Amino acid sequence: MQVLKRALLVLFTSAFIFGCSSNKADKPTVPDKPASELYSESQTAINLGNFGEASELLEALDTRFPFGPYTTQVQLDLIYVYYKLNETPKALANIDRFLRNNPTHSDLDYVYYMRGLANMAADYNLFQSVVRVDRYDRDPSFSQQAFRDFGTLLKRYPNSDYAADARARMVFLKNNLARHELAVARYYIKREAYIGAVNRAKYIVERFPDTQAARDALVVMQQGYTALGVDDLAEQAARVEAVN
Repeated sequence: MQVLKRALLVLFTSAFIFGCSSNKADKPTVPDKPASELYSESQTAINLGNFGEASELLEALDTRFPFGPYTTQVQLDLIYVYYKLNETPKALANIDRFLRNNPTHSDLDYVYYMRGLANMAADYNLFQSVVRVDRYDRDPSFSQQAFRDFGTLLKRYPNSDYAADARARMVFLKNNLARHELAVARYYIKREAYIGAVNRAKYIVERFPDTQAARDALVVMQQGYTALGVDDLAEQAARVEAVN
C-alpha cells in the first residue's frame, strides 16, 4: 500500500509539473527589447485597440524597467488598459499604487477620474443593462465610492478637463443610489418594518432631495406613518408630496 501511495504521489507531481511547464510554454512572452521599443509598441497597440497586447507590453515594461524614464507613464497607461479590458481589480490596485507613489503628480485629476470610472465599471451589471431589470437592491458600495471619487476630483480640480463629465456621472450615480435606498424602504414596508421604512425614506429626502426617488420616498413615509397610527405626520408627508 505504501509503495502504491508513493507511486501515485510521483505520478500526480509529474502531471502537475508537466501542466505548469505546458502553461508556461503556451503563454506568449514579450521579447527582450529596449524600453523605448516596448513602449512604442504598447502605444501602437493601444491606438489600435489591442488592449490585451498592450497590457502584456506594459506589464513587461513595468517589471523590467521599474525606475526607467517611462515608469510613470507606463503606470498611467496600465490603469487605462486594465479599465478597457474590464479588469477593474487590477485597475483599482494600480490607481491606489499610483496615488501612494505620486502624491503630487500633475495628472492626479485623471487618476481620480479613472478611479471613478473603474468603480462604476465594477458596479456595472450586464444583465440589468441588456434586460433592463431593476437591481437597485444590490450592494451599492462601488457606486458610493465612485461618487466619492468624482467628488474628490471636482473639489480638488474644479477646472479639470474631466470635471464636466465627472459632474454628469455624479448626477447619474446620485439617482441610482437614491433608487437603491428607495428599494430598501419599500422592502421594509412589505416586511411591516414601518419605523425602518420611515427612517430610510427620511434619509432619502434629506440626502437626495432633487431626485425622483425623494418624491417617491414621501409616499413611503405616508404609508409608514399611517401604519404606525401617526396620522398628522402622514398628512404632512402627503402635503409635501402633493407640492412636489
